[in-house]
Amino acid sequence: MTMKEAEAKLSDALTHGGLSEAGDIAWATVWLQACGYDGLKILSEAMADPQRSLTLTRDALGLDLQNISCAFLAPAIMREVKANGRAFLRNVRHGLYVLPFTVRDNTGIGCPVDPSFAVGGERHKNPYGEKLALAEADGIELDDGLWAKLTTA
Repeated sequence: MTMKEAEAKLSDALTHGGLSEAGDIAWATVWLQACGYDGLKILSEAMADPQRSLTLTRDALGLDLQNISCAFLAPAIMREVKANGRAFLRNVRHGLYVLPFTVRDNTGIGCPVDPSFAVGGERHKNPYGEKLALAEADGIELDDGLWAKLTTA
């Protein structure tokens, strides 16, 4: 399946499922898949979570994400960082979902698999360009079971 086809179908399914920012979530999921990360599995886990939103409020330590999945919070995190500068994230769940947004926006990121990490500053390299180009040319492989679970009502 092409990246654009996967993104469109997943975005449509997430929109019909009532998710705000469905387009960004679908884009990030496909981006992760294209770069060799299991975005579908992470999103599938996140979809089982009862809470999918959070009002982001900075405190002296940064942003407490309260273990709500970054699959849902990443777009808002990036808007907050753009508006207010570098932030230390803590109580992070599925932090890998922040990665596609930081690469797209040329923003630095700490280790997104840690339960706490920083986002902000400037990124100087894009180590994912080659993987994305290959995925755009050849398409991406998707786990049929997870794909059906996420895109079938």
